[in-house]
Amino acid sequence: MQNKVVVITGASSGIGKALAEKYAAEGWNLVLAARRIDRLHALEKKLDNRNILSVQTDVTRIEDCKSLIEKTIGKFGRIDVLINNAGISMRAIFEEVDLSVLHKMMDVNYWGTVYCTKFALPYLLESKGSLVGVISVGGYVGLPGRTGYSASKFAVRGFLDTVRTENLKTGLHVLVAAPGFTASEIRKSALTANGTQQGETPRNENKMMSAEEAAQHIYNAVKKRKRKIILTFVEGKATVFLSKIWAKLVENAMYKIFASEPDSPLR
Repeated sequence: MQNKVVVITGASSGIGKALAEKYAAEGWNLVLAARRIDRLHALEKKLDNRNILSVQTDVTRIEDCKSLIEKTIGKFGRIDVLINNAGISMRAIFEEVDLSVLHKMMDVNYWGTVYCTKFALPYLLESKGSLVGVISVGGYVGLPGRTGYSASKFAVRGFLDTVRTENLKTGLHVLVAAPGFTASEIRKSALTANGTQQGETPRNENKMMSAEEAAQHIYNAVKKRKRKIILTFVEGKATVFLSKIWAKLVENAMYKIFASEPDSPLR
């Protein structure tokens, strides 16, 4: 794997950071993208791998995404895997949320995936590589208090499913990975109704799947060239399955789960 190159967005924390650690351990060349360049440099030192390129990237900016791919090709000359992991969440009911929050969800989660994919696609086609999108169970089931988040994840799933279909004859592999609740910083940085960061997670992170476990599942799925993975049984696979045959049950369950959170925006 010494010549293989993986590009990971949102690599400064959570699943992205865990993916970087996993791919480094497997001997891959890494390109790490995030807004917080200081965290990426700290991760470089921890991994002690000379074959790492860190690029400060705001995926909502087309020019940043283009530059990320150009710098990757400039250093390594190829891309074998692109993992669109950068993401942001929210916690507010639609009635109260400022529309700018919904725009932010789409800009980061959806358009960030589109931009990076657009510029990386020629190189992925050349290597017959893997295009990955990290979504959420919220990309299959509407999560109350997360209208913009779920909408953006549904959009990413639709986008990647279509790219896969367009490339049935090219050798491109497309994976849609949907973790359940995973311990990460995403709930701390989630936006409230007025666009400010929540700051504290409303859920018990200790009971969630670890970012490292999620990264291992995603790594294995890429290696096996799977089309999709849904992680965790109850919150993931069972929820998605039941939503197809007993939608009202799932809606009621989702409402109860999110309404029980401390300071829930649900009434």
